[in-house]
Amino acid sequence: EAIDQTRGWFYSLLAINALVFGQSPYRNVVCLALVVDEHGAKMSKSRGNVIDPFDLFDGQGADALRWYFFSQGQPWTTRRVFDEGIREATRQTLVTLWNVHSFFCTYADIAGFIPDGSAPAPTHVLDRWILSRLDELVGTVTAALEDFDALSGATALAAFVDDLSNWYVRRSRARFWRSEDTTAMHTLHHCLVTTATVLAPFCPFLADDLYATLTAPVATGDTPESVHLADWPGTGGHLDPGLDAEMAAARRLVGLGRSARTEAKVKVRQPLARALLLHDGPPLGAEVTAEVAGELNVRALEEIDTLSGLLRWQVLPNFRALGPRLGPGVNDIKQALAVADGTALKAELDATGTVEVAGVTLSAGEVEVRADRHEAFALVEDEGWAVALDLDLDDGLRAEGTAREVVRALNELRKASGFDIADRVEVRLGAPTALAGPIGTHREWIAGEVLATTLDVVAPDEVPDGAAVDIDGTSLVVHLRRTTT
Repeated sequence: EAIDQTRGWFYSLLAINALVFGQSPYRNVVCLALVVDEHGAKMSKSRGNVIDPFDLFDGQGADALRWYFFSQGQPWTTRRVFDEGIREATRQTLVTLWNVHSFFCTYADIAGFIPDGSAPAPTHVLDRWILSRLDELVGTVTAALEDFDALSGATALAAFVDDLSNWYVRRSRARFWRSEDTTAMHTLHHCLVTTATVLAPFCPFLADDLYATLTAPVATGDTPESVHLADWPGTGGHLDPGLDAEMAAARRLVGLGRSARTEAKVKVRQPLARALLLHDGPPLGAEVTAEVAGELNVRALEEIDTLSGLLRWQVLPNFRALGPRLGPGVNDIKQALAVADGTALKAELDATGTVEVAGVTLSAGEVEVRADRHEAFALVEDEGWAVALDLDLDDGLRAEGTAREVVRALNELRKASGFDIADRVEVRLGAPTALAGPIGTHREWIAGEVLATTLDVVAPDEVPDGAAVDIDGTSLVVHLRRTTT
């Protein structure tokens, strides 16, 4: 009940029951604060700021409203309720979960995958990690609900859905496509069924829909018809705190690397030679390192223990501090500092607190030390963690980047042409010389990525009926034809 019922409901029950029976009538009380509008004003018909819940049910669904109340704060805090807030909370978690479910269904249908309960033991690092996270989720939500703490449970669910979508599925896409190993499919199916079961108290309709779809292909007499008839899940013995810590560090480093690409205006599809990593997290094993390299699209990773080699230091006079002491002589200091080795001066300042320039001893407060980043690297740092991307490109890296752009353009054209995801195509490319070389070098890889049974590269005028697509400022003429071969 809400806070305004404290006297008329909670207190009355407690007082009467204590007088009549000598004990409390309830074991736990969850007291709700007031519901207010977007601007914090109490909802009132006279103000015209009341939202009809049935309008929300019709527009966004009952589960969307339930999820908003569970996930946006503790029950006893005042709740701002407005259409866009509910929509955003729904989009971040429930829509993301539905998209993962749709992804699984799409590839399961293509592969003819039917879970039969004989999932192999997980060996891939991503499978082991997500199953560890799933065990953590079950434990956290179970404890939260037993403690009447819906917010902690909802927060754990939202974090797991983000992990599932934005890391597990993102890094595992190739394993769902053209792979005879069904471990990833079994793992994702198990994660989705368990997530639907854990979600059921929060979003009963969505959870039941997910559960029904996921269990229908293997429905037996032992499979409940509804998620609400299923047993509450237990942990599966996959908890691995060490791996969880490694992967958390990996994702943080990947975030820094993406920011470095953005700042340098280098496309994610352009491969780079290496990335330098600085962090104080757990050491990254070979498997996790490979995932970081793949996500950052770099050929090699190197761990470093200092940024000194990536920063060029410049020492400048502090005119406000030196002017009164040196007068016109400060110009001599300025000239001497301009030609001095800034890195050496900084090292001397760090070691002794002073530095001698042009025969004058300067204290740390009489100079300014500035860092200029190395022009060959894109560097982003945050609280002692840093990623530096080597921006030097050779011909091989440029050609691979071009090939990736061609794949992007072809797949977008496939989609625009209404082709199904599993359709095989014949591809004819009218490519100028600048594109013909990279395409020829990576012809087989490109064909595999776009499901091409044939891929011909000719002069642009030999594809008169093709569609022109832009590849880094150069026009490529494309003709696609669906084939049953």
